Amino acid sequence: MIRPLLRAVGALTAVLSLVLVASCGAADRRSNDTAPLAPMDPYGGNPAAEGTPKPGGTLVMGMDREIISFDPTTQNTNPAALAVYDSLLKQTPSGSFEPYLARSMDSPDNGKTWRLGLRPGVKFSDGTDLNADAVIINVQRHIDKASSPAYTSAREIASMRAVDPLTVEFELKTPLGAFPALFAQSQFAGNLGLIVSPAALQEFGNQISSNPVGAGPFTFVSWQRDSKLVLARNQNYWQQGKPYLDNLEFRPLPDTETRYASMHNGDVDLIFGGYNDELIRAMRDQKLKVYYGPGDLGEYLLYNFNRPPFNDRRMREAVIRAMNIPALGASLYNGRLVPADSLFNTDSPYHTQAASDAWPKFDPEKSKQLIQEYTASGGNPNFSFKTSNAPNRVKFGEFLQAQMAAVGIRVDLQYYDLAQFSSQVVQSGDFQATTYVGTIDTPYPSVWRLLHTGAPNNFGKYSNPQVDALLDEAAGTMDPSVHKRAYQQVEQLTGQELVFAYFSRSNLSTITRPEVKGVDRYISRDMFFATTWLNR
Repeated sequence: MIRPLLRAVGALTAVLSLVLVASCGAADRRSNDTAPLAPMDPYGGNPAAEGTPKPGGTLVMGMDREIISFDPTTQNTNPAALAVYDSLLKQTPSGSFEPYLARSMDSPDNGKTWRLGLRPGVKFSDGTDLNADAVIINVQRHIDKASSPAYTSAREIASMRAVDPLTVEFELKTPLGAFPALFAQSQFAGNLGLIVSPAALQEFGNQISSNPVGAGPFTFVSWQRDSKLVLARNQNYWQQGKPYLDNLEFRPLPDTETRYASMHNGDVDLIFGGYNDELIRAMRDQKLKVYYGPGDLGEYLLYNFNRPPFNDRRMREAVIRAMNIPALGASLYNGRLVPADSLFNTDSPYHTQAASDAWPKFDPEKSKQLIQEYTASGGNPNFSFKTSNAPNRVKFGEFLQAQMAAVGIRVDLQYYDLAQFSSQVVQSGDFQATTYVGTIDTPYPSVWRLLHTGAPNNFGKYSNPQVDALLDEAAGTMDPSVHKRAYQQVEQLTGQELVFAYFSRSNLSTITRPEVKGVDRYISRDMFFATTWLNR
């Protein structure tokens, strides 16, 4: 069990993920091309309405980029990771955290000590036991590897010990009420709950990145990079009778048009959508099923605080005031852009209207004034803008370039393959300004990793001791009111400093053919595959 007080804290994230928003029928939304985008089964299908699962078949999926690694300590977008490993804990649609591969997680002392209970009889696909020692070995890998996406959070662990073969005790340096969230993330965000077989780690060493062995519903078969990854049903999976599918096949299809055409033509059964174009087209197509929730954060310009001109607030504000968001929505978002002007969505308990009211409005003349002041102080307002070479991003770059030219800023556009863009531009911090897409399934660790000094996803190198203190307070408390108030202050402070240039909520989606059933997903698109089946 997870302690009730922590459930109350986690439950506040329900609105974050918009699960409380009433869903209209797909046909209703598809018939109104001018209505604002609204959630469509953001956490997956309704098992009760989908019928009895049918065993067998291969689910073929199209990804928007190639996987880099299956090593949980390597940051990359890997939609297959949960299929191989499962996760010790799982976030529910209500925002709480519940045992999944694990049996329990609780704290006897308000978050300073945590005990993780494991299920008896669970084995890795190589036949070895998933026990307390295996968990400790895996968590220690994150502690020892500074580049791990979970490194900073894992370093909060003072000690670990195996109480018995099925119980791990974590002693933390300071109380951390949100500790269970660290065991329920995607690989990109950093998940301490993705457990690799210690025997496989010993056998493959660093090559575990291409030879994953876990206790999830599927096992590794083959991987032809830039072509396809094949996984097969785990015959000894811990959930009896699952998974239903025989195989999973993941194909990298980075070109948006190719990816959507492959779905529409039936070459693939499911695609991980990243852009507004494919989302809107799928919503209009009665032959396709859409899973979508805009969530918090979304699409935004990411500033580099270590490089001019965006180490100066005047230039961050000048760019925001020069961007005509309604024009952007009309030209590039099919008239259905969900505008963003704050860290959290308007329905979130962590959002305050004051944050939205304080956000700079479109005002080219004010933008020009700020640019003139910056230039008079010796600054150069021109900058390079790096993004992916996806058609949507190319068009966005051209839109941004035109908007900036109108206020006297010259923008140099540079485009990259999506995988290259993620690793060589964003994660390496090699940019002045770039685009980024992110969702917040739960504030901790997501917001902490985005905004805390030195955090792994703080790619713009933003730093504010007051924000750091609030983030630490929000993560440490088990009092929902303190948790809520701290995140509201974080939203207001980072909004005042214009850390990001928000312009749209997320368009991340999962799009399937109608015969795909049993979808179980996070808003970030990460899926749990044990329940997925094909109605063929």
